[in-house]
Amino acid sequence: MTKKCLVTGAGGFIGSHLVERLTGAGWEVRAFVRYNSRSHAGWLEHRDFGAELFRGDIRDATSVQEAVNGCDTVFHLAALIGIPYSYRNPQSYLQTNIQGTLNLLQAAGDAGCERVIITSTSEVYGSAREVPQTEEHPLSAQSPYAASKIAADQLALAWHRSFELPVTVVRPFNTYGPRQSARAVIPAIMTQILSGSNEIRLGSTTPRRDLSFVANTVDAFLSVLDQPDSSGRIIHFGSGSSISIGELAARIQEVAGSNLPVTVDKERFRPPASEVSDLVCDYSNANRLCGWEPRVGLTEGLVATWEWFQQQREGSSGSGGYLV
Repeated sequence: MTKKCLVTGAGGFIGSHLVERLTGAGWEVRAFVRYNSRSHAGWLEHRDFGAELFRGDIRDATSVQEAVNGCDTVFHLAALIGIPYSYRNPQSYLQTNIQGTLNLLQAAGDAGCERVIITSTSEVYGSAREVPQTEEHPLSAQSPYAASKIAADQLALAWHRSFELPVTVVRPFNTYGPRQSARAVIPAIMTQILSGSNEIRLGSTTPRRDLSFVANTVDAFLSVLDQPDSSGRIIHFGSGSSISIGELAARIQEVAGSNLPVTVDKERFRPPASEVSDLVCDYSNANRLCGWEPRVGLTEGLVATWEWFQQQREGSSGSGGYLV
């Protein structure tokens, strides 16, 4: 029997890839996108993925309740994610990331949903005290964004314990790939190369990140669905290794056939106390519980991402799919 699911944040980077995968697998998908006066649906504007568009606001409990009704499964990706802006306008992060998640949990409970997948972030750990990081690593918010995500995760787990809502908190480490915003480091490097710049301007080049291609992250969401032991848990998904931003810039230049100098731009630095120095994922629970492991490595993922950004530069409307 065909399952019906809701994907919040469906017009975004990861959300659009998830919608594409689900509809391709025969799911009936309701895609929740934030209402705006232009009726723009993000990446869902660029291709007919066969999903039902639902325009609303995750902060509005009534529209969330309406969106959830009739759905067996909910994938909750809607969030404000820009770390720098969270320093300037933290209230909006509390309203979207915490209140929005609360609205979703209440609606899913009322609707009797069979599975609720909540999207977390590795930023909740701050700088690693030990690597690789397991799900038991202490939480240490180093930005208002991270603090809002900790609160949302804990709300989700509280709903599982208090009301037996079948919630899983999926915590992917840094995801990259086609359709990612140019604010993120990999698209920022690639777009500077493609623009003909004579240098690559970056913030700090020493932080290390565990990078996961978007197809791996979509695999992660789907891997928890048929695993009853995943309910009530936080589960890590990542590559299990890290790379510094400086090393990453060199790897991207190898892929692009470029050799530009890297200039450190102090205006791109985070506030000193909020920079996260190292993130490395221990995904052993994901492998044990869900049979998941990353199937696309860093070089392969960077090549696919570079080719997509090249297509965008040349005016191609390529789907940005890499999910087979």
